[in-house]
Amino acid sequence: MPAITAPDQLALPRIGAPRADAAERPVYSVTTAPRGFEGEGFPVRRAFAGIDLARLDPFIHMDQMGEVQYAPGEPKGTPWHPHRGFETVTYMIDGIMEHQDSNGGGGTIGGGDTQWMTAGGGILHIEKPPEHLVVSGGLFHGVQLWVNLPRDNKMAAPRYQDITGSKVSLLTTDDGGSLVRVIAGEVDGHHGPGSTYTPISLVHATIAPGARLVLPWNQEFNALAYVLAGDGAVGAERRPVHMGQMAVFGKGDFLEISAADAQDSLTDALEMFILGGKPIREPVAMYGPFVMNTKAELLEAFEDYEAGRLGSIPAAHESVTDGD
Repeated sequence: MPAITAPDQLALPRIGAPRADAAERPVYSVTTAPRGFEGEGFPVRRAFAGIDLARLDPFIHMDQMGEVQYAPGEPKGTPWHPHRGFETVTYMIDGIMEHQDSNGGGGTIGGGDTQWMTAGGGILHIEKPPEHLVVSGGLFHGVQLWVNLPRDNKMAAPRYQDITGSKVSLLTTDDGGSLVRVIAGEVDGHHGPGSTYTPISLVHATIAPGARLVLPWNQEFNALAYVLAGDGAVGAERRPVHMGQMAVFGKGDFLEISAADAQDSLTDALEMFILGGKPIREPVAMYGPFVMNTKAELLEAFEDYEAGRLGSIPAAHESVTDGD
C-alpha cells in the first residue's frame, strides 16, 4: 500500500498534543462493511452499511474498492452513468483509473491521487482501468466517497479537481510513528488541497505497529475512521478494529487510534481513512445515482436524464455502449 510516502518522516511538520482541557471523542460504534460488487463487477466493501444516516451527515455513501490482485484480462470499471446533487471523491491507493465525462473532462489517477467530481446539476461519466492494466492485470485498491451538497449547491455547475499525491499535506507525530496525509480540510492548522462546498476533512493515516495517533478534530465535525488494512484499536477504551471496519466517534476535540504491535502478513502498518464534516441537516431523497432533498426532485432528475439534459455520451463511445 504505497500511496504517498515521505523520504524522511521525522522532517515533516508535527501534529501538536491536545490541550490539557481537551476532550477525547468516545467510540460510538464499530461496524463491519459487507462485501458487494460495483459497476462491471469489481469487488467493494460498503463502509457505511448499518450506520444511521444522521451519524454520517454530510456523507452518504462510501466504498472500499478492492484490495484485489487482478489477473490479466480481469480489471473492471463502471459503464457510463449519471449523477446529480452530490460530489464523488475517488482516492486511489494502488492501481490506475481513467475517468471521462459528458462535458469533455477527464484524466488518469494513480497511487496517492484523488479525483474530486462535483456532479452538481448533473453529468454523465465513466471510470475504468486503462487498457494496459486490463492486459497486464495488477493490484487495484481505492476508496470512493459520496459527499452531499447543500440545497443551495445541488444544481451547481459540474467541475473536477484532480489532486495528485504530491499536493497533499504530510504530517507526522512526535515519535514519527504515524504518517498523516491531509487530502481535504484542516488538521491542526494544516490544510489539504481539496476544495469543498460542504466543510469536511479527509485524511489517510499510516500508523506503525505499536504506535498511537492522537488526532485533533474540528468540534463541529462528526468523526469516522475506516480500516483500510491492518489491526488496531480506537478510543481511550482501545476497542479492537480490523480491516473492513468503520469506527464512529462521538463528540470531542480529538480522536485516538492505536496500531497493534503485530500486523498480519498483508500489511506492515495500520492504514486508516479518517473523515468528518459539518452536518448539513437537510432532508435526503436518494435513489441510485441521484441525491436530492425531495422525491419530486428525484423524479425530475430521472426525467432530465432520460431526456438527455444531463449530457450525452461522446460519439467515440456510443457504438461500444450500444453493443453491450
